[in-house]
Amino acid sequence: MHAMQYRITLPADYDMEIVRHRVTTKGPLLDDLPGLGLKAYGVRERGTDGSPVNQYAPFYLWADQEAMTRFLTGEGFRGLVRDFGRPAVHTWQGLHHRPGPAAGQAPASFTRRTEILPEDADAATAIEEAVAGHEELAATDGVHSTTLGLDPRHWELVHFTLWADAAPHSTDGERFRVLHLSAPGADLLDTTGRPR
Repeated sequence: MHAMQYRITLPADYDMEIVRHRVTTKGPLLDDLPGLGLKAYGVRERGTDGSPVNQYAPFYLWADQEAMTRFLTGEGFRGLVRDFGRPAVHTWQGLHHRPGPAAGQAPASFTRRTEILPEDADAATAIEEAVAGHEELAATDGVHSTTLGLDPRHWELVHFTLWADAAPHSTDGERFRVLHLSAPGADLLDTTGRPR
């Protein structure tokens, strides 16, 4: 499994209805995309949930790395580049994925938190502790699913959690509203993050 996100930050006075319309018309096109575990069409709007910016920032979980490459070099992504410019795409190796009690519901939001592992930390121990935390989080009411990924270039962990409703105020991380969820291969993601 590979996690992926790009962020397109938009002007403060940008009409976010344009993004909502784009997701409504184009989002369902990925509902059957082979190799895609799930894509959460996330947005942040300036002044909502503490966001300082307007941003379109979808988050993907890929069950197949080749499918991710095909997507990034395919016509759909070319269309995004034509409309907004080519964004930097951040990827993480999937370490852990677990559905939660609300996995059967359409998620309304997600949180994303990154954590840099200190240079003096033992990476294996830190990852084990993070996985244990995700196991606990996955049992929390309202959690659709939760994922942990690693960027070994920067020794960064990403904590990505989908929520059935708004994320609890006690939850750390950036908050995004989910406009649509495409999840054609969610059942291909096991708890270790490897395709079955």
